[in-house]
This record gives sequence, C-alpha cells and structure tokens, in this order.
Amino acid sequence: MFGQISTDIPGRLDRLPWARWHWMVLLGLGTVWILDGIEVTIVGVIGPRITEPGSGLGLTESQVGIAAGIYIAGACAGALLFAHLTDRFGRTRIFLATLALYLAATLATAFSHHAWDFYLCRFFTGMGIGGEYTAVNSAIDELIPSRVRGRVDLAVNGSFWLGTVLGALIAIPVLNMSMLPTDLGWRLLFGLGALFGSVILLVRRLAPPPESPRWLLIHGRVREAEETIDHIEATVREQAGRRLDPPRARIRITPRRYTPLTEVAATLMRRYPRRTAVGLLLFVGQAFLYNSIFFTYALVLSTFFTVLDDDTPWYLIPIAIGNFLGPVLLGRFFDSVGRRPMIAGTYGTSGVLLLGTAALFQADLLSPETLTACWMAVFFFASAGASAAYLTVSEIFPMETRPVVISFFYAIGTGLGGIVGPVLFGHLVESHSVGNVVVGYLIGAVLMIAAGLVQWFMGVEAARRSLEDVAEPLGAEGPRTV
Repeated sequence: MFGQISTDIPGRLDRLPWARWHWMVLLGLGTVWILDGIEVTIVGVIGPRITEPGSGLGLTESQVGIAAGIYIAGACAGALLFAHLTDRFGRTRIFLATLALYLAATLATAFSHHAWDFYLCRFFTGMGIGGEYTAVNSAIDELIPSRVRGRVDLAVNGSFWLGTVLGALIAIPVLNMSMLPTDLGWRLLFGLGALFGSVILLVRRLAPPPESPRWLLIHGRVREAEETIDHIEATVREQAGRRLDPPRARIRITPRRYTPLTEVAATLMRRYPRRTAVGLLLFVGQAFLYNSIFFTYALVLSTFFTVLDDDTPWYLIPIAIGNFLGPVLLGRFFDSVGRRPMIAGTYGTSGVLLLGTAALFQADLLSPETLTACWMAVFFFASAGASAAYLTVSEIFPMETRPVVISFFYAIGTGLGGIVGPVLFGHLVESHSVGNVVVGYLIGAVLMIAAGLVQWFMGVEAARRSLEDVAEPLGAEGPRTV
C-alpha cells in the first residue's frame, strides 16, 4: 500500500517555458497522426481502383465502405486494449508496441488478394493506430504546459491532415496506370506507408520521449517522478537560458497501482455524467462526419461526376489543407477565448455549412471543384472542433482514468459514428442516388450541430487550467494549497 504524498510536480510541469525539449516530444509522439492521415487517404483514393476487376481484389463500393468500417473497429479495439496496458505499464512502453503493430499490418495489407485478408490487415492496422491515440494523447497532455495545451493539442491532432496531403501526393503517380499496373500501384502505397512508419519508429528509438511524471507519481514511483522532472527542468532551463519560476501549487494524493474499470465507470456515470454526455456527442458527431464523407469521397467523385480514378487525389489535397489550417489558425483561440465557446462554435458552423453543401448537391449546382471548395469550408471548422474533442476528454476527467477514458470515448463515439458512417455511405453511393447521399449529409450536419449545442450548454471550461484543477485526481486528499 502507498502512503499519502504531497507533491508540486504538476505545477512544475505547467510553469515550464516553451523550449526545444517540447518540440522533441511533439516530434517523437505527435507525428503518428501523419501516419493515420496517410492510411485514411490511401484507402480513400484506392477505393475506385480496388473495385476494378484487374486490381487483384475486385471489391464492390459497399465492400470498400466495410473495409473502412473494419479499420475503425480495429482502432476502437486497439484503443481499449492498449489503454489498459498504458495505465498498468506506462506511456513509453506502449509507444513502440503500437507502432510496430501498425507497421506489420500495413505492410501485410500490400499482399492482400481477397476481401477477407484485406479486412483482417485493415483491422490490425487500425488496432495499432487506436493504441497510439490513447498513449500519445495521454502523454502529450500531461507534458505540455497548461497555458498552451489547447493550441498544441489541436496542432498535433491537426497534423493528421499533413498525412493526407502526403498520401494524396504519393498516390497521384503511383495510381497512374501508365506508370504502374492496376494491381501493383495500390499495393505500393501501403508499402510506402510502412516505410514512413519505420522513420517515426527510428525517431522514437533515437530520441525516446520521457515517461509522464504524472503517471509515475500516481503509481507511487515518486523517486522516478522526481528524477524525471528534475531532468526535464534542467534541460528546459539550459535551453531557455533563464531561471524557472517557482511552481504555484501543491497537491496531496494517495498513489495506486492501477485504477479498476469499475471505478472508471463510476467516475463517468456517477461523478461526471454531464461531462460524459458531452464527450460522447462530440466524438459521435465528428467521427460520423469524417469517416463517412472522407472515406467515400473518391467514390462520390467517380460515381456522380465521372472523375477519373487517377485524378481523385487532386481533389483530396485542398480538403486536407483546409483541415490542417483550421486547427493551426484557430488553435490559439481555444486557449484565449476558451474551450466551451470555440468548440461549440466550430461544431455548429461546420454543421450549418454542411447543410448548405447538401442543398447545393441536391440541386445539382456543384461541380467537382465547387464541391471540393464546399468541403474545404466545412472541414476548416470541423477539423478544429474534432481535434478539440480529443483534447476535451483528456482534460475533463481525473488523471488516474485518462488513458481508459480516452479509449472509451474513442471506441464508443468512433464505433457509433465511424463504423456506421462509412458502411452507410458506401451503400448510399452504391445506390447512385443523389437523394440518398444527401440524406447522409443531413445526418452528419444534425449530429455536428447537436454536439455544438450540448457543448455550449454543458461543456467545461478548461483553458489555461491545470489538469488537476479541471478534474481533481481520484486519490486527492484535502484541498489544493498555494
């Protein structure tokens, strides 16, 4: 059993000035979102290609949607599994395992010859990415100073879209049938995805991120936590070239070996039911919007606008750029204006713009170029809101529950919106009915607007506040002292 301890480690982390050390943490951890962006883009742009008879797979449009849903199911399973392991064994031990699983499964996808083995590989690829979401989001939020946590977290999650740009640019020559055969180009894309993952794995091995002092502390490894924060402070002090301000607060907690799932459930359902409702709606809305529309956009272009398969990546690049610019340009306002108004505003605005896009699509007033421009506007706001959803569920619950809570919201929210969405849209596109696709757009718009309204009325303001202030640790003893 552990005794009660008094510590200022959270305050010491929050008052650190920004330094090169923080950039190295983001480089080693945050870059995994680029991999996820590459994966999503690859599946999106190869959709029309792997439905062709000579592709070596010959899937139908609905089977492409099923494959996307299976990838999301794997991500949900991976998030839940690795969240438990992250809580028990720490953040750093899980990083290499999840990335290795991603690499192996992505490479195996390139050698798929049937729908079943393609599905299986996509499932395990998703497991690796889902595990990364849990461990990386936990570690980054616990290491980044509270005053800039919002903009940093949004930028990290927004880097997903750099991966989509990269994936689309690579896909343009690789999917060109005048350069590579139909059954080879899409396989090469998955091989290149594994190659990029290997580079990130190398970065983590050469410059491994530190274990979270907060995790060490809560698990009773007080000496290791003190040694880790001492090393971090010495590094930052040297890089910043100035003395560090004294920490502003201490907290008294009782460490624990692990947090039972029953206690996590009680925290969600009894202690913070309103926060739980907000987190679920934020995740369901953004997951349905993104996984349904983006996974099947290439099919929409080829089905309703007769865009050639080789040209579809060009239409994904501007959408990805809009998605990346949203979190980067709006991120600072999530720290200055606040989480509640900014998340509500970005969700609501994207939903209203999606309603307008659906009306124009129904009226046959859009071309491939103008439809792409509409998606740029929708996703500029939706991307900032969606990135903030990950930040929100990481902030508003006690640190003992953080990895499991992130995995719960990702699995439930993404499972409901991210699995149903692609499968539903695959069938809607396969029907060749504009009206059916518009119904799918309307569902996405209603979900985003509803999530924005719930955030406005029930959301928690966490901007520039310590994680322990937003949600008191389960093992906290007595009031915080200044």
